[in-house]
Amino acid sequence: MSTHKPTERGMAKSILKGCTHEVSVARQSPEISGNTHQSSGKCLPLTIIFLTTVMLTACGATPRVTTNHSQQFKFVEATIADMHIAMQTGELSCRTVVQGYIDRLNAFDLSGPSLHTVITLNPAALDEADELDRKFKLSGLQGPLHCVTVMAKDNFDTDDMPTTAGAKAFQNNRPTRDAFVITKLRAAGAIILAKANMDEFAFTYKGSSSIAGQVRNAYDINITPGGSSSGTGTAVAASMAMVGLGTDTGGSVRVPSAVQGLSGLRPSLRLLSQNGIVPLAHSEDTAGPMCRTVQDCALMMNTLVGYDPEPDSGQRRTIEHDAPQIGSVREYAEITKAPTDYMAYLDTNGLRGAHIGVVRQFFPLAASADKILFNDGLDAALERMKAAGAIVEDVTIPDLDRILVEFKTVKPYEFKGDLERYLNRWSSERDHHVRNYHAMLSTGLYESRNIEPIAEYAKSGDDLIRNADYMKNITERFPFVRARLMQTLDNTDSNGKQYGQRFDVLIYPTRAGLNTSQDGKSSNSPATSRLSSFSGFPAMTIPVGMVTPPLMASSKATKAQPIGLEMLAREFDEGSLIKIAYAWQQTAKPRRPPTLTPELSIISTK
Repeated sequence: MSTHKPTERGMAKSILKGCTHEVSVARQSPEISGNTHQSSGKCLPLTIIFLTTVMLTACGATPRVTTNHSQQFKFVEATIADMHIAMQTGELSCRTVVQGYIDRLNAFDLSGPSLHTVITLNPAALDEADELDRKFKLSGLQGPLHCVTVMAKDNFDTDDMPTTAGAKAFQNNRPTRDAFVITKLRAAGAIILAKANMDEFAFTYKGSSSIAGQVRNAYDINITPGGSSSGTGTAVAASMAMVGLGTDTGGSVRVPSAVQGLSGLRPSLRLLSQNGIVPLAHSEDTAGPMCRTVQDCALMMNTLVGYDPEPDSGQRRTIEHDAPQIGSVREYAEITKAPTDYMAYLDTNGLRGAHIGVVRQFFPLAASADKILFNDGLDAALERMKAAGAIVEDVTIPDLDRILVEFKTVKPYEFKGDLERYLNRWSSERDHHVRNYHAMLSTGLYESRNIEPIAEYAKSGDDLIRNADYMKNITERFPFVRARLMQTLDNTDSNGKQYGQRFDVLIYPTRAGLNTSQDGKSSNSPATSRLSSFSGFPAMTIPVGMVTPPLMASSKATKAQPIGLEMLAREFDEGSLIKIAYAWQQTAKPRRPPTLTPELSIISTK
């Protein structure tokens, strides 16, 4: 159980008001303000807490901010190392850091481009910063994530803020303890700055919720931000938090990371605990870091990884769905072989000699100008990897059509039962939250687009042991997909005969084309993401460049946008992903910050 009590950090309260076009805030201490988003001409109430000293203008220009930010420290694209160096040289306090990110949220979340990334802002964030500053004066940094502001997707339990999964049906959910990974982050010195908007229930890539409306892409507000970790992706891309925490069932970390120029890691199943996370499908769910730099993701992984003895951790001895739970820290270490420090894989020369298998089966057919531009961008990145010393060869995954057609996600079957088990983890005496699926369904407090799937999942989630489709996907899918991925990675035929050198990673587009729509639905939806989800192997998307889409009647995209490649490695070999991703980052420096969210103007308060 978390040692962080609500009384220590303050309690968030929900105050829902009607629509407003302008919000004026001028406060010196944390207070709670209810505000609204406008989306598609409708009033969408948003439970959000502002700790700020600035004026918000929902429809006006980006405001200038009066604050005491350091004249040297730049928030845009800042890394954890940048911040810690500035603190150790006496240039920066934790309070200044937290206030700076709050100012950026106020400038860009409801004002300016109105990115709609936040559901609830931590009301005690500045108090936590002050406490870290006090301890820093006595003994220095209070952990490897000292004062790191984390934008956590709003399906991670926090004992001081609601956990809504984006649904009004859950707006009163007040879990009594932190998720396991949240506890670990706080113990390492991190501050959970806010709970991020997300695709409601984590269902799709659209990235909108009944509580906070449609998240917008930080690079182009007319195209999808990706989902379901949409708010986390946009906030981190726009430097409104230092790092982000998302969840990935079928691409929900990797897709928003790819379309917003981030490094997003889906770890191996069983490596991170699922305890205290609103589930979608326990057979496929995992948490994962979303960062502007690979080194920040590696540092986050050092904290996120660890053994959790609770039954909801999902940490089984083997990948089989009915395998017994890992029984000890020692057994966890033996099974996962998790390194003590993922930062050790940060090798600038990591591309030299790396053997990379390119899955051309996932590249889109170059039948249109946008597909040609997309493929050209990916090919240019692969050529640059070769120039940096990588051995890059095309590969073919055996039975790929069968993997993508014969097997499917199990979320329609597992969501109902998983959600009910989650909702019964704490008493409803304090928050009066619904505790069963049909009670949630009957509230009607969710987006209209989700009425049909919620009703469908209510029926498909019953009597699973007799459901042939479900049993096929939890018994046959993992061994079938893992065997074929291992054959490809090991570079052998079906009998184990070696073709050549083993591959370190497989690589392919995270999405099969440019980002051209707002709804997240297109031919570019990521079938590629199923390789990791259907195998339990780790995958990481990395930015490889920026492409400006051609003018097309069918496209809403007008501005330069990031494109990404996804790498997949063997189970528990996150180190290879980090090594190659970091070397690529240092070689190509492919990330570009969005132009919609620049550094705020600084006015001295002296």
